[in-house]
Amino acid sequence: MSADIQRLNPRLASAQPSATYRIMDRVAERRAQGAQVISLCAGEPDFDTPVHIREAAIQAIETGHTRYTQVAGARALREAVAAKFRRENGLDVSWQDTLVCNGGKQVIYNALAATLNEGDEVIVPAPYWVSYPEMVQLCGGEARIVTCDADSGFKLTPEALAAAITPQTRWLILNSPSNPTGAVYSEGELRALAEVLLAHPQVLILADDIYEHLIFDGQVFHTLAQVEPRLAPRTLTMNGVSKAYAMTGWRIGFATGPRWLLEAMEKLQGQQTSGACSVSQQAALAALEGPKDFIRNSRVVFQTRRDLMVKLLNDTPGLTCISPAGAFYAFASCAALIGRTSAGGRVLHSDEDVALALLDEANVAVVHGSAFGLGPYIRIAYALDDASLRQACEAIRGFCSRLLAEEKK
Repeated sequence: MSADIQRLNPRLASAQPSATYRIMDRVAERRAQGAQVISLCAGEPDFDTPVHIREAAIQAIETGHTRYTQVAGARALREAVAAKFRRENGLDVSWQDTLVCNGGKQVIYNALAATLNEGDEVIVPAPYWVSYPEMVQLCGGEARIVTCDADSGFKLTPEALAAAITPQTRWLILNSPSNPTGAVYSEGELRALAEVLLAHPQVLILADDIYEHLIFDGQVFHTLAQVEPRLAPRTLTMNGVSKAYAMTGWRIGFATGPRWLLEAMEKLQGQQTSGACSVSQQAALAALEGPKDFIRNSRVVFQTRRDLMVKLLNDTPGLTCISPAGAFYAFASCAALIGRTSAGGRVLHSDEDVALALLDEANVAVVHGSAFGLGPYIRIAYALDDASLRQACEAIRGFCSRLLAEEKK
């Protein structure tokens, strides 16, 4: 086996598989054994794709929209993407300033692959989406992790950003609303970060806005290139239809940014996958040009679930949870559980042990916070109906109550 591993590119050999998918694989195993597991680990809405979008895909198939498109995406979709960025984000872009990819993940990977050289650094605020550091490493760069704890609202401060920038810094990745914390950067917070970035012209910025429409409590979403137009020539603004329109499986992401970068990413994509699925592109076009009531309604549903989840978690002994401002994740501290022994005999040395014990003993799947760069926490996706969320939280509460009761004996 070791000889076979040596055949691999060293970057791939040292890369870690997604912790989220590892947990999901364990969930599948448990369910195959007959366990009734409630999964709170998947990062996707539980709603069906809206009917008018599905109908557009069916019509695309029936009318022959099943051939290759341009690598950068069909012209009609790129025009709709540009219109979205102008309408919703105040970015003055044309269709030629856009790129359509096979999901938002390909946008990010291609941007890094097109620009990183050995020794280049990418600033990644933690907690982070699990794929950021791995993609940086796979592209030959080094992830410079900047811890952003609960005291900062899990957000990068100007002081921390300034301290992290070196002559080797190539990118800053900024995700708002955040996976896994739900943190949202205000206009003022983005402006303060922009002031730091203006002093470092070598730093490119990747704004991952995929959860843009899932923002609560009447807040207004802002993106960096909108707040500080002087940064637009070196900012890649990424978005997609996956979260806003419940289209995770359709695999359409898109971006706008400087043309030199988009052209390099297009060249790379042309040697990878070529254009995104033509049928999915037609569906995405219907999403962007169609009614927006689905977005408004899902935001209301997720805010209601957020309120329920935060209350239930904070009522659970041993857990504390800051109310997230967006996305559909709760990031709960489980520090009070570390060092204890579960009823099943598992010593909880880490938040990963907590997550595994919850799965094995309470039949609830969550993802450990250390997978996102900050422990001891657990990430809980509240993309399920209220009854399932209540059932899951009751199981978590029972697990924690038994754990703390055993300690008192």
